[in-house]
Amino acid sequence: MKKLNLLLSALFISLTCSAQESLWGGQNITSPEIHPNNTVTFRFHAPKAVQVKVTGDFLPTVKMDTQFGKVDVPGYAELKEGKNGVWEYTTPQPLASELYNYSFIVDGLKVTDPNNVYVSRDVASVFNIFIVKGEPGDLYSVNKVPHGTVTKRWYHSDALGYDRRLTVYTPAGYENSNKRYPVLYLLHGMGGDEDAWTTLGRTAQIMDNLIAQGKAEPMIVVMPNGNVDQEAAPGESSLGMYKPTMNLPRTMEGTMETTFPEIMKFIEKNYRVENKKSRRAIAGLSMGGYHSLHISKEYPDKFDYVGLFSAAILPDKEKDSDIYKNMEEKLAKQFSKAPKLYWIAIGKTDFLYDANVEYRKLLDKHNYKYVYRESDGGHIWRNWRIYLSEFATMIFK
Repeated sequence: MKKLNLLLSALFISLTCSAQESLWGGQNITSPEIHPNNTVTFRFHAPKAVQVKVTGDFLPTVKMDTQFGKVDVPGYAELKEGKNGVWEYTTPQPLASELYNYSFIVDGLKVTDPNNVYVSRDVASVFNIFIVKGEPGDLYSVNKVPHGTVTKRWYHSDALGYDRRLTVYTPAGYENSNKRYPVLYLLHGMGGDEDAWTTLGRTAQIMDNLIAQGKAEPMIVVMPNGNVDQEAAPGESSLGMYKPTMNLPRTMEGTMETTFPEIMKFIEKNYRVENKKSRRAIAGLSMGGYHSLHISKEYPDKFDYVGLFSAAILPDKEKDSDIYKNMEEKLAKQFSKAPKLYWIAIGKTDFLYDANVEYRKLLDKHNYKYVYRESDGGHIWRNWRIYLSEFATMIFK
């Protein structure tokens, strides 16, 4: 009996240790440490490393050649090794209020910070995040205000022949009221999915805070998956846990635009929305801006508010699909119906800047009314969060 008890005790201890491994496996290091003056210290424990660097969007950018031309990417800073193999780097200047991302490069290998559990995924890249308080950082934070609800919903696409997932934000109080709400359809960029705007874009936090401040009207925000060959975000569909990629088929060849009414039909059947042009908006970043441009002109009676955030303007696509043909005629019909707000925003160093200049020349040629917003920086989430924060305050007025 004594042997049996000893055996059971040993088994219990073994199972307990295994189950609690995640509790005791961390390091007693603070990283990042945001100091009172908003300088930030990064630390990494690597006693056998030869070189440790940090890269992130808090650092000056450098130019990199890509398939889209030269684009701005974050530079890097070197950490110095201190006591007990802990490497450190402190920003020489305070950081402005913002949500930042970063990763470490240890002897050439890019890794996340084991002392920071807050991570985000952008296509196939995973990185840590932190927020420096103030404005706009407070807008991207969870504050003590009434909170909306974020849900993942599946709908059936008859045109595509399978179920697909989208993300829906409903404002605080939606579940306990009979009120109908305006709806913003918010579209992601190439390589993104229905998770992008809530994780990288901080949509729920932005909307909660703007609504609580009285700066935005309570609204429903619908964030669909703009990749028509995907059921849902990578790892969230029947395809399993495959590696995400930007090179997806049927991204900008007309199918998203032609099947978009199915998404609207699902939302209008399952949510209390106001089904009229003056209470609908559509906006998107990059590829999502491209989709927003073409969806709004294909269905000119549906949207009174259109937002193009760093939109991919690709006039050569006119030969690919009927959706993209006769663009000037379709724009003429859209603007004859006098949309309340047609908003174009882009960063000064965005690789799509020149294409947006040409598109604005086309609108100017016909005296179409639009609002233009130019910001610093390039094709980055920092800009798109700002654009959403501003656009949301201008719609449904």
